[in-house]
Amino acid sequence: MSMLTPPGMGGKKYRITGDRYPRMRRPRHRRRIALVITAAVCALALAGWGTLQLIDVFGGKGGTAQAAQDKKKCPDQDGAKQAGALSTGTGKPLPKPADVAVNVFNATARGGLAKTTADELKKRGFKVGKVGNAPPAYDKKVKGTGVLLGARTTAEGAQKVLGTQLEGAEPKTDDTRKTGDVDLIIGDAFKALAEPAAAQKSLTALTAPPKKDPRCRK
Repeated sequence: MSMLTPPGMGGKKYRITGDRYPRMRRPRHRRRIALVITAAVCALALAGWGTLQLIDVFGGKGGTAQAAQDKKKCPDQDGAKQAGALSTGTGKPLPKPADVAVNVFNATARGGLAKTTADELKKRGFKVGKVGNAPPAYDKKVKGTGVLLGARTTAEGAQKVLGTQLEGAEPKTDDTRKTGDVDLIIGDAFKALAEPAAAQKSLTALTAPPKKDPRCRK
């Protein structure tokens, strides 16, 4: 019989007899080492993943999907240039108000609308032609704000410019007409022309080139 103090027994003495031995406690520092190793492996894995991401970004590969999305949002460059040239859709620039000849006709039962409207359009720089009552085909038959009637060649030019002055006017084409003037036929829902500031804003938006997206390359 002997007295031993095995490691990990907390300094206590145990008597060893026969074939039975006291249980040995596992040193606590081994658990700490295992936790430290696990944390280090996780940190290294995270750092490696971040490094790969940086390499992809600076190598021009990381933003491939995003670049594809941005490219879809970017307008066609040729189309943007055409719009920037104040195109009417036919390759010709939009006319200025001074180049648009307008005939003003009153299709309502209210008197004096044609003259007051014509005078206001003249102040805004339009060239006024005929002024009077609407022809029988439209007299008392226009329920909306008004109708813009002209030759097919005016649909993408003069009618658009004149349309900025009267919100809600319905554009129509007359294939039999050969001249470049446009008829403004006032309807029952007409109250007044658009405010000068609002009309000018609409005209500017119509003729201004579209803004470029900073994400789009030149």
